[in-house]
Amino acid sequence: MRKRIPVGYEDMKRLIDGNMYYVDKTLMIKELIDMAGSVNLYTRPRRFGKTLNLSMLRRFFEMEMGDDGSRIDNSYIFDNLKISSYGDVYMSHQGQYPVINLSLKSAKQPTYENAFKCLRDEIAAEFGRHDYVLGTDSMTEHEKKRFKMIMEWKAEDIEYARALEFLSGCLAKYHGRNVIILIDEYDVPLENAYFEGFYDDMITFMRSLFESALKTNPNLEFAVITGCLRISRESIFTGLNNLEVFSVLSPGYADCFGFTEGEVKEMLAYYGLECKFEELKHWYDGYQFGSVEIYNPWSIVNYIKTATIDFHAYPKAYWSNTSSNHIIRELVEEADFETREEIEKLIAGEAIEKPVHEDITYGDIRESADNLWNFLYFTGYLKKSGEKQVQEIIYLDLSIPNAEIRSIYRNTILTWFDKKIRKTDMSSLFAAMENGDCETIGRFISDQLLDTISFFDYAENYYHGFLTGLLKTSQKYSVYSNRESGTGRSDIILRTPSVRGGAVILELKVARDFGKMEAACKEALLQIEEKDYAASLRSDGYSNIKKYGICFYRKECLVMK
Repeated sequence: MRKRIPVGYEDMKRLIDGNMYYVDKTLMIKELIDMAGSVNLYTRPRRFGKTLNLSMLRRFFEMEMGDDGSRIDNSYIFDNLKISSYGDVYMSHQGQYPVINLSLKSAKQPTYENAFKCLRDEIAAEFGRHDYVLGTDSMTEHEKKRFKMIMEWKAEDIEYARALEFLSGCLAKYHGRNVIILIDEYDVPLENAYFEGFYDDMITFMRSLFESALKTNPNLEFAVITGCLRISRESIFTGLNNLEVFSVLSPGYADCFGFTEGEVKEMLAYYGLECKFEELKHWYDGYQFGSVEIYNPWSIVNYIKTATIDFHAYPKAYWSNTSSNHIIRELVEEADFETREEIEKLIAGEAIEKPVHEDITYGDIRESADNLWNFLYFTGYLKKSGEKQVQEIIYLDLSIPNAEIRSIYRNTILTWFDKKIRKTDMSSLFAAMENGDCETIGRFISDQLLDTISFFDYAENYYHGFLTGLLKTSQKYSVYSNRESGTGRSDIILRTPSVRGGAVILELKVARDFGKMEAACKEALLQIEEKDYAASLRSDGYSNIKKYGICFYRKECLVMK
């Protein structure tokens, strides 16, 4: 039997014990030992394997203890994996360190009080995982009392802010070895706090937690932190001079997160899906970490699992991040004309050039459009397709990575457009149609085009959908699209429920240049007459029938009757 495909599993031990497919990332261990960094921060988009890699580090380095205080041997996990081929220089580190493993991803709560309780619970649970230290004489009675207070959620808030430093001291005493600290999704509490409105309170707690554990901790061997963004030193890493950051721009650890093309091809071959490679590449490739081409691992695993169940299933957008999608919505909704043009270029497959700032604070995201573009880049919604340096500033050519992300942009824009037109007062448009006021009709539609975002390269079907969307807000008219009438199909027909009301026929054209718009309008009107689009309306009893030829050129609209 083939190995099972793991979707949503975040513990390497469960993958190995469950005979699941594992993409071998154990050479990250070698690189970590070779680099000998004190505090290592890895920033990658969500669902790119950060949590699974931290579980790998924990299972490799940890001197894990059972409830009864006995040693747990995890060495078998790494049999036949890449790190094992490098011999005792690296394997001698296996199972030799106490490890503090803390995930902060649960702190997505609507209030600071609830978010803090979630963080407190995570810290208390990690104390509980190491409660074997209470059964020895390595700790004083006072230390044991403090340990139990934290573990049982009875300690003061300040105790939790310094809890990692205290726990590392307890573990170092017990094991006689310095401690490795692993912190996963460190920026989730900050991101959530930013959107929920208690950013400053969360910054204060996180700064105390990190400084005590990582800056002034004599019992620290090294630390590994993962997140989506590099939060500036000034916010939570104040004075932390031993911090090394490995972002998507860094050459180090480039192939440790996400799948390389070779790993993708190997996985497809294992499941007999080699013929799916081009489709998979179109949808989920496109990232570049350092100089390495990277595929989205979450989407790859989901796509392959789906294909093993239904070979003919269509690809879809498996990867999304609600908070980052919120930023895309914000970018779209608050976009000025220049930003809307840039979004249109991106969706058309072009690139835009922007300065890159690796230090970001959530509080600064709204300060400039450049900060938003940077946020989208570091969270995986844009990729680097070019790079240059002008004096001290690095500029990146940014583009949309693949079809999956493009679909997220399109869906976001369509949702925004639907909401926008529902809020727009269309009464002047319908009044102008009823009164034969071509200038007002054209100006209204042009204004709406200027205020929206196109992703269909201004083809006729784009304008058709755009105008139909506007007209369907009417409470007076029913809107029909591409209905047979006369000897052809009219583009759009509006009709009142009662024949005493009236009807409107709209025929649309797209001009190749501005100077040909009037001729295109006349062509549309001639087509209405020659194909007698009014025939079905007359047979139904309508006598008040307005006919308009409408021509579009980019975001300009000309109307003739």
